[in-house]
Formats: sequence, C-alpha cells, structure tokens
Amino acid sequence: MNEWALRSAGRTRTAPSPTLTVVGQPRARAAVWMSGAGVALFALVGASAPNHNTLRAPIPWLRLPVMPGTVSMALTCAAIVLSCVGMLGMLNAHGQGWSPNPRLLLRVGVLAVLVVADLTPVGSSDTASYAAYGRIAALGGDPYLTTPAQLGGAYAHLVSDSWQHTPSVYGPIARWWQAVAAFAGDDRPWLTIWVLMLANAAAFLVTGYLLICTADDPIRAGLLWIANPLLIGVLVAGGHLDTLVACLAVCAVHLARRATRWHHDLIVGGLVGLACGVKVSAALLGVGLAWPMLRSGNWRQMVRQAGAAVLTLVLLYGAYGLHALAPLSAASHLVSTPSLWAVFDRFAAAVLNPRAAETATGVLWPLLLLVLAWILHRRVPADTPAAVAVPFVLAFAWVLAAPWSMPWYTALACALAALSRPSRLTQYLIATTAVLALVHNSGGHGWTW
Repeated sequence: MNEWALRSAGRTRTAPSPTLTVVGQPRARAAVWMSGAGVALFALVGASAPNHNTLRAPIPWLRLPVMPGTVSMALTCAAIVLSCVGMLGMLNAHGQGWSPNPRLLLRVGVLAVLVVADLTPVGSSDTASYAAYGRIAALGGDPYLTTPAQLGGAYAHLVSDSWQHTPSVYGPIARWWQAVAAFAGDDRPWLTIWVLMLANAAAFLVTGYLLICTADDPIRAGLLWIANPLLIGVLVAGGHLDTLVACLAVCAVHLARRATRWHHDLIVGGLVGLACGVKVSAALLGVGLAWPMLRSGNWRQMVRQAGAAVLTLVLLYGAYGLHALAPLSAASHLVSTPSLWAVFDRFAAAVLNPRAAETATGVLWPLLLLVLAWILHRRVPADTPAAVAVPFVLAFAWVLAAPWSMPWYTALACALAALSRPSRLTQYLIATTAVLALVHNSGGHGWTW
C-alpha cells in the first residue's frame, strides 16, 4: 500500500467528533454547491463564445447562442465570486473535520477540467498570443523577433491589441510547446488553441495528482489545486502556461525535500531551469530553494542545483541567442491597469517625468517584494519545510508587489501552498487570486464601462 493510501486509510478509521460532523458537513455541502456553480458559469461563458470575456475564435464542439457583453461580464464575475467563496468554504469545512476522499476530489476535478478545456478560453487572450507565436515558429520564423502583427492573417486577428506588436516573452520550452500545437492546428487557429488548452489541462491534472500523492494532507492539496474551482476557471479555462511552471515546481520541490545524493541536486536544478525556460518568473523558485541552503552553509548542494539550472538555461537559450531575452527586458517595464502601481506611475510621471517614474517603479517594487516576503514568512507555520516555505512566500510576494500582476500568476504560489501547512496565508492567496481575476477577466478586449 502506498503512502497516499495509508494516509487515506488512517483518516477513514478516525471518526470525527459529533461537533465537527455537525459543523463541517452543512458548510461543506453549501461550499461544494457554490464551487460547482462557479465552474458551471465559467463553462457557460466559454460555450457562449464569442463574447466580451472570451476569444473571438470559438471552439466548435459546443456552441450556445452568443452572449451579450454585459451578460458575459456579469456571469464571469459571478463565477469568480462563487468559486472564491466556495473554495474558502471547503477549506474551512475541512479544517473543522470534513474529510472527502482524495480520489473523489481527483475524479471531480478531472471531470471539471475536461469540460472547460474543451471550450473557448475565458478571461484572457493569452492563448491567442501563444498560438500566434507557435504559428511563427511553425512557419520557420523567430517569435523573439517577429510580432503577431507581422505574422498577420487569422492568427494575428485574435491577438489582443496590446500584444500585437510584442515579440514572445516566453522561454524556449514555451516556444516548442506552442510550435507543436501550431503544427497540429496548421492554418486553423481554433484548432491550435484547442490543442494548447488540452495540453495545459493535462499539465494541470498531472500537477494535481502529484500534489495529492506527495502532500502531507492529500485532502487539502486536492482542494487547493485539482478541485479548486477558482484555479479551474483561471488556469484551465484561461489556458495559461503558468500551469506548466507549477507542475515543474512541484516536481522540483518534492525532490529537493528528499535529495540525498548529488545527482538529485542536478535533477532539481534541471527542473528549475526547465521552469525558467517556460517563464522567467520561475527564477523565484530557484532563489527560494537556494536561500535555505545558503543559511545552513550547504554550499556544495546549492552550487550543484544552481549550476544545473544555469546550464539548462544556457542550453535552452543557446539555440536562439541573447536576442531572445530582449522582449523580457521590454516587458519588465509594463504596469498593469488597474493597479496601485498604475496610480503611482501616473502620479510620479506628473510630478517628475515618465522616465523617472519608470525608474522609481523599477527600484521600489523589488524592495517591496523583499519586505512582503519577510512579513509573509513570519506568518508561515514553523513546521513548514524551508524548501516549501521560502519559494511560497517569494511567489506570493511577487504577485502582490509586481507592477504587472495577473490572476494566473498565483499558480506557483497555489501549488506550493498545497504542500505547506495550513495557515491564513492560504485564504489570503485565494482572495488575492479572486480580486485579480475580477479586474483582469475581459478576454483581452479591455473593459468598457
């Protein structure tokens, strides 16, 4: 019998107290219904594409009548709120004794994921950008030099106006991922997008399975990831690459916690390098794993992991050259709207000048990240392993501090939260994801008030 089965069996034999049963079950039932309603609304919006909250390239498998923009916005916001409240309710009920079978959570999550992955992406136009970059690569072009506008055609038509003239900001792993999908889709953008959605859904399910199998509390891990209606709506219905980063991070952290030989460190470093090869923000994972080793004086282990990560990145980017990093430099100056940094940026630009405002933002947000990480770390339960706690607080602080922050950026923090000990930080993370989702869910069309 494996570790997961032993833990599950142990929970089955332990009967909850009457108080826990009475308090936990009704709350759990209400939370489950709200969560299900949230996922259903996400699916309804995706099936009613094209609308204001979806891409303009509907997946043809299930087509409902086109939904007016005001209706799609209202239903998307309702889906986010219901999913958030339902998720918090399920976590609270679990804390009071509700113990669903992890296998049931897995099966329910698989069903929900497969439904939304077969529908038009909701809440973001990023999958259209992925498809366009993949199409450029499939045609023999360089997505780090060629923009969707230069590609033109049906693919470029789907890309948000704000990204039409931007080369790819994603790493080589993402580039290959997108190119394979574009080879399959050929001149049919909807098919490329559907392949990307399915691949992303597969990464989400693998991550959920790994979390349930490796977490100390498989029920909590299942609730926080594979049965999390908010993540299903943001990550799976949105089709974001952050899911793949989270999957690689879970593998790296699991191995780092059990590393006993030198080659384990090389594998951990390689996984971190691969994650950075998807999105450079995964460097937070590498820093988070390295910091405990620095504090304990375990220099050799840190050098092995860091060396393997750097070598992996050199090999990945070596095929393209340093110009592949240029779009990242340009994107680092972006400020998302609406956000507090956007207010600061406008105020500083009015008082000083745009260049000074940009410089001030670039200096202040990393400092704020470090301060927030320190504050968050003080609130992490003391028995949380350092290999989990430090990457978690860095990932969470980055979401809070970065000038350009989107709801799907919480994927890494959510995956690590599933491996950590229960704390209020988990609720804050879910609430943060919901707030970001409420202000960034217009399918790339922008808000029209």
